[in-house]
Amino acid sequence: MTFNANEFDAKEVIGNDRNHVWHHLTQHKPFEENDPMVIVKGEGMRVWDAKGNEYLDAVSGAVWTVNVGYGRTEIADAVRDQLVTMNYFAQTAGNVPAAQFAEKLIEKMPGMSRVYYSNSGSEANEKAFKIVRQIAERKYGGKKHKILFRERDYHGTTITALSATGQFERKNQYGPFTPGFVEVPHCCEYRAQEGADLANYGVWAADQIEKVILEEGPDTVGALCLEPITAGGGVIEPPVGYWDRVQEICKKYDILLHIDEVVCGLGRTGKWFGYQHYGIKPDMVTMAKGVASGYAAISCTVTTEEVFNMFKDPEDARMDYFRDISTFGGCTAGPAAALVNMQIIEDEKLLDNVVEQGEYLRGRLNELKEKYTVIGDVRGKGLFAGFELVKDRETKEPVDESVSAAIGAHCMANGVIMGRTNRSFREFNNTICMSPALIATRADIDTIVEALDNALAEVAPNA
Repeated sequence: MTFNANEFDAKEVIGNDRNHVWHHLTQHKPFEENDPMVIVKGEGMRVWDAKGNEYLDAVSGAVWTVNVGYGRTEIADAVRDQLVTMNYFAQTAGNVPAAQFAEKLIEKMPGMSRVYYSNSGSEANEKAFKIVRQIAERKYGGKKHKILFRERDYHGTTITALSATGQFERKNQYGPFTPGFVEVPHCCEYRAQEGADLANYGVWAADQIEKVILEEGPDTVGALCLEPITAGGGVIEPPVGYWDRVQEICKKYDILLHIDEVVCGLGRTGKWFGYQHYGIKPDMVTMAKGVASGYAAISCTVTTEEVFNMFKDPEDARMDYFRDISTFGGCTAGPAAALVNMQIIEDEKLLDNVVEQGEYLRGRLNELKEKYTVIGDVRGKGLFAGFELVKDRETKEPVDESVSAAIGAHCMANGVIMGRTNRSFREFNNTICMSPALIATRADIDTIVEALDNALAEVAPNA
């Protein structure tokens, strides 16, 4: 049987999906009465389902991934050509696109040096955690093994990645978790903790990390893992002074700084990487999603040469290399797609577009805030934005998750796929999220905002 993406029986495909596919993050009971959505085509900013319905995708594949948009034949052609020439060999050996993309990537990351390939964001973070643990074993007798993570940040779906995730509902029912992971407080200024120094909140929030380090014992803490901008936890940009103080703390206690760029990386915020807005000098950077815009599976764990050199000690035969492997880290499709993906971002000056359209998007969202008091706060950077929904602006009491769900459903019914925090927290599942492709135009932004305006008018008309 030859598969032709342009020829299919919609009823048959939907039936096969309903009967055999286990969807992500989905309660399947409603499929007994309603058809599951099956996406069959994408072009630019838009996708079509098996029933012919068209949608503007405001979240780049629903999970912040398709950065350069759908239907990029140049990426597909590059992947096809590479697979015919050489599709796979374990990364114990090299291959042409992996070598070429590593060089291209490092050019965008001054101070970084080495690229370790795998195939998902969760796996990229697992590699970083294993690097920390092996360094702790070889340099500190296993003692400096703890990894700190931040409340509201998300680092992946495997058990150890969840161990480093600060979102209660995502973790609920999956314990016990990997020991040695310790949570530090969030840095959301809109939700500043009781007793916080509001005049200097960024420094205050970073100082809370130091308090945790001192409580745990600095000689037991090996790394701090943070998103540059909290993504699925509510699109939270760190306050002024935060990152400078975080770096001081890491240097003071000899703690590796691991930046998780799985969402923010490859242009989402208007720079190649989110950390580059804040003068951060990381020891490790992880990335996935937008690296190849979803055209092939790829993730990268990038380190400094200093970190890499810790695994080159010939005097210890047991510990002189990173004893890890990722099967599909050796697939050539990922780096082949990533090379063209990066070239598109450069050739079409998409970083500039992200800055321009991102400013326009936040301006339009602030117009909605003036119109609807249910919007408590608008946040974001580049084409990465969100707003919190509250019952009362004075108390900042969050709305029930059903409200954000109703807004998302209304947008979907009217042809716009919108994102939101979804069963992540006990009470703060109240953020509507947007991450349109880097190719978004003003007209696309207007369509997104119009859909939100109509949904808010329907769901919260008196707010």
